[in-house]
Amino acid sequence: MKENSNEKSDTIAAIGIGAMIVFIALILVAAVAAAVIIQTAEKLQQNAQTTGSDATDMLSSKVIIMSIHVSAADELYITFELAPGSSDIPPANVEWSIVCPGAANTGGADYGTFAQASFVGNLNVVAAQAVGQNLLVAHTTYDLHIVPTPGAVGGLDFCTPVANEDHTLLIQSFSGGFTFETLNYGSDVSVGAVVV
Repeated sequence: MKENSNEKSDTIAAIGIGAMIVFIALILVAAVAAAVIIQTAEKLQQNAQTTGSDATDMLSSKVIIMSIHVSAADELYITFELAPGSSDIPPANVEWSIVCPGAANTGGADYGTFAQASFVGNLNVVAAQAVGQNLLVAHTTYDLHIVPTPGAVGGLDFCTPVANEDHTLLIQSFSGGFTFETLNYGSDVSVGAVVV
């Protein structure tokens, strides 16, 4: 004879333990995802800050060429400013070089600094006019005469204006950016001819 028993299985506790395991797993996944998102955001912020600093350094002392023209035989007259927001920089720290095809396409280059830069219309160099400071400052227009200096550095010796030639002017200011200009000499390279 079979004995009937009324025992029921109790599954409520097992469901509770399963839910707790799933809940803990979700918390762990969320914590890992949050850590990855925070780390990615921090890296992106650091990259953006580095890029911004580099761009600021490159533009902070960039020279902007206003115009260049032939001022006398074999001489160039450059009018320039510093880019807006530039730091004050010593003119001797701004270097220029002109690269040209040269005689018989052998190539040539002249180079020098902006140490002899002056305020526009004033033949005195910046050092004599900047209240005891030999600095180029933003929002001020300067000029520079590049003249032949045979046997010396800093003049226009190899790359003098030649009709129907293009020369490349490169300017680097201190730790700042480069300025590239093409000096387009047309058929007329007489006094007053506009190059840039």
